[in-house]
Amino acid sequence: MQLLADYFPLILFFLAFKWQGIMVATGVAIAASIVQIAWFKHKGTVSAIHWISLAIIVVFGGATLILQDENYIKWKPTVLYGAFGMTLLVGKLAFRRDLISYLLKDIVLPPAVWSRVTWSWVAFFAAMAALNLYVAYNYSLDTWVNFKVWGGIGLVLVFALAQGLLIARHVSEPTKS
Repeated sequence: MQLLADYFPLILFFLAFKWQGIMVATGVAIAASIVQIAWFKHKGTVSAIHWISLAIIVVFGGATLILQDENYIKWKPTVLYGAFGMTLLVGKLAFRRDLISYLLKDIVLPPAVWSRVTWSWVAFFAAMAALNLYVAYNYSLDTWVNFKVWGGIGLVLVFALAQGLLIARHVSEPTKS
């Protein structure tokens, strides 16, 4: 159920795009993101990721609708990936923290492994941001939407699984007292 709630706006964006085009899809994505936040608030908690995503879709989606220019919505994934990557980068460089270790607080790893995981995610988010722009401006709108929805989800899933395998190699069993 959580996975459906997380991807609710993206799925509705895709369906609306296929049905009515980018402008309707953008409006649907904004509305769905607001409903998503309301749902999470009703369930008790809204993550920072969802608030950031809502702010970005409202700003870039709003610009798309007001200016009737699809280029703004094309920037939304790049800005979101950039925000995630910059958060990890600033956490690492300015605060000497591997913020991913806070998200995965039940996993105990050596600091060097957490550092490698953090840098891997920073590089991945930078690559995804660049790849989104490449697809957005070198392929058709339809191809970009398909990539945004299916390619983006697929690449994140594959990368997360690869990171899981890396982490699994270094997880040690807790000592028994």
